[in-house]
Amino acid sequence: MTAGTIATPAKARTRSPLGVFLSRNRRAISALVVFAVLLTIFLIVSPRVFTNPTTYRSIFVSMPIALFVAVPMVFIVTSGEIDLSFPATTGIASWVFAAAMRDGWDPFAALLPALGVGILVGAVVGVMITYVGLSSLVATLGMNFLLRGIINIGTEGVAIQFPQMKEALLWKVFAGPIPNFPWIENFPVHMLWAIAFIAIGWMLFNRHKFGAHVQLVGDNPDSATEMGINVYRVKIAAYIFMGIGATLAGVLSVLVNQTWWPTTGDGLLLPTLAAIFVGGTPTWGGIGTVIGSSIGVAIIRFIETGIIAAGLTGYVTQFFNGLVIIIALIGHRLNGKRYR
Repeated sequence: MTAGTIATPAKARTRSPLGVFLSRNRRAISALVVFAVLLTIFLIVSPRVFTNPTTYRSIFVSMPIALFVAVPMVFIVTSGEIDLSFPATTGIASWVFAAAMRDGWDPFAALLPALGVGILVGAVVGVMITYVGLSSLVATLGMNFLLRGIINIGTEGVAIQFPQMKEALLWKVFAGPIPNFPWIENFPVHMLWAIAFIAIGWMLFNRHKFGAHVQLVGDNPDSATEMGINVYRVKIAAYIFMGIGATLAGVLSVLVNQTWWPTTGDGLLLPTLAAIFVGGTPTWGGIGTVIGSSIGVAIIRFIETGIIAAGLTGYVTQFFNGLVIIIALIGHRLNGKRYR
C-alpha cells in the first residue's frame, strides 16, 4: 500500500433471497424432505396401497384431529413448557359437547360450553404452572389423570352415540365430504378447516407479537421480563390456546366417528409429541415451527399407515414413534448451537 492510499473494506457479502428463505425455514424444509423420502419408500414398498386414493382419504379423515392439538403444542414447547393433559382436555370438552347434544341442544350451541371447558382447563393449568410454581410436567400429568377420572366417574364407561349426526348442519359444514373434489373423491372438508387452523397458528407464531413473546419467553424468561413482557400471561395464553385446540379436536372426533367414547383423546399424546419433535421444535424452548410440526403430523400418520401396509402389526407403531422422538431430539441437540 503506497502512501496516501486509503484502505477500503471489502464489500459485505449479501445473501440471496433464496438463501435467506432456506435459512429461516430450514427446520420445516428438513421435515418436508423427510416426509418426501418416507413417502417415496412407501410407494416403492407398497405401491398398491399408496397409489390408491382411498388410502389418502382415510389418512386425511383422522389427520386434522392431531393437527388441532399439534399447532398449539408448538407454542407451549417453544415457551419452555410441556403439556401432558391435552388428551384428557380433549376427552372432557368433547364429553360436554356430546352430553349437550344428547340433551337436545343444537350442535352449534353445544360447541360453546365445550369451548368454555377447554379454555377453563387451559387457564387453570397455566395458573398452576406460573403463579403456583408447579412443574409443567407434574402439573399437566396430574391434570390428565384428574380429568380422565372425572370422565370415568361421570359416565361409568358408557359411550354416547349419534346415529343421525350426518343430518346436522354442523357435521355437513365441519366434517362432511366435499363432493367431486378434483383429486380425491369425497375429500373430507375438515382437512380444509385444519389447514385454516394451521394458517392461523402460523400467523400468530410468525407475524404477531404473541408468537414473538412466546419465543422470547422460551429463550430467556428473565430477559423477556426486563423487556416488559408478562411471562405469566404469555404462558397462560399458550395453555388457553391449547385448550381451544384440544376442544376442536374432541368435537371433530365426535363428528367424524358419530360417537363419543370415554377414551376420546387417549391416543393423541405420543403421536403429537413425536410430530412436534420430528417437525423441528426442540424441547429447550425459544425455537419452534408451526409448518414443520404440521408436516411432522403427516409423517407420523403416514408411518402408521405404512407399517400396516407392510404387513406389520399396529403394535410396531409405538416402537417407531419412540424411535422418531429419540432420533429427532438427538438431531436437535447436535444442531442446537447452530439453531440458537
